[in-house]
Amino acid sequence: MYFEIMTNITDIEIIAVSGSIRELALLREQYGDGRWRKLKGVALVRLVNGQIRKAEIHWYEAQGIGQKKFKLKRFLD
Repeated sequence: MYFEIMTNITDIEIIAVSGSIRELALLREQYGDGRWRKLKGVALVRLVNGQIRKAEIHWYEAQGIGQKKFKLKRFLD
């Protein structure tokens, strides 16, 4: 599902770190070595149909590499 993040992400929590991440090998292959973390947070997103909704978002990030692979998990409104 395509979406655009409209606001800053709030209520950020770490879900998993390095070895606990199932997609760790894929992340390292695509983006390089780093201390990868999986995080979740809440933000307003704009959907393809133009709707703006509050949603829970998951993503991966590593220092020096940045935020990658955003996923929309569920709507909160």
